[in-house]
Amino acid sequence: MKIAITGATGQLGHLVIQALIQQTAPENIIALVRDPKKAQHFLDQGIEVRFFDYSQAESLQPALSGVDRLLLISGSEVGQRVPQHQAVIDAAVKTSVPFIAYTSILNADTNPLSLAAEHKETESLIKHSGLSYALLRNNWYIENYLGNLAYTVSEGKLYGAAETGKISAASRQDYAQAAANVLISAPSNNPVYELAGSDAFTLSELASTISTVYHTQVEYINLTPADYSQALSAAGLPQGLVDVIVDADAQTTHGAMYSESTDLETLIGRKTTSIQQSVEQQKNA
Repeated sequence: MKIAITGATGQLGHLVIQALIQQTAPENIIALVRDPKKAQHFLDQGIEVRFFDYSQAESLQPALSGVDRLLLISGSEVGQRVPQHQAVIDAAVKTSVPFIAYTSILNADTNPLSLAAEHKETESLIKHSGLSYALLRNNWYIENYLGNLAYTVSEGKLYGAAETGKISAASRQDYAQAAANVLISAPSNNPVYELAGSDAFTLSELASTISTVYHTQVEYINLTPADYSQALSAAGLPQGLVDVIVDADAQTTHGAMYSESTDLETLIGRKTTSIQQSVEQQKNA
């Protein structure tokens, strides 16, 4: 059995591989990477490394030779994902890959986020490909809210535009474990998993949790989407990323980030990592 992971050196991909190593021999795992020079650590673990670039179609079929189960981690180039994903799916069909799992987005068919359209289209491509599949509809990562934690603590302010919207986020590690478990089991009924955190939180509650963990006062400052966009742009973030962040918060106010699904708990066999645990881990990293 050969299990291949795309984007294997990325933030999610390498966690999936580490979760897989706990359940299968390294020689059963293939790391598909755009830059093999960054994958030496996989070779050191006995994991096969193959060149794989979504934008270089000629690299895809050879890399999928002999693959039994494929995890397609969604591409990072917003606006280019559909043709890139189409190329991977086509290569999987041509090489007769028996099973593909795809990291999609929560409630992809109805999700109002700007990012959802590409995920919905990719899901459709997979469903019509004839491949056996599993759709891993991941909600937002907790880490998305903790990337600037040191600055938040030093300023005593957490900024956003989500008002009191509830966020059922989970850690990358939780999503990675779920993906690994699905790849090991390769369910045959083409399941669609709505993956979200066990306990939802608001940004005000996140600020309170940061205060508790760091023993300092942090308050949540809610901005209008326009003001939040301006503040993020002034901080030097690229406009494309600013648009994604602000849209996510704006849609959070309408419930886009909230879910009562227990699919993630079921897949990993436990409650998901709490926001307090995540903040503590970030502090101690």
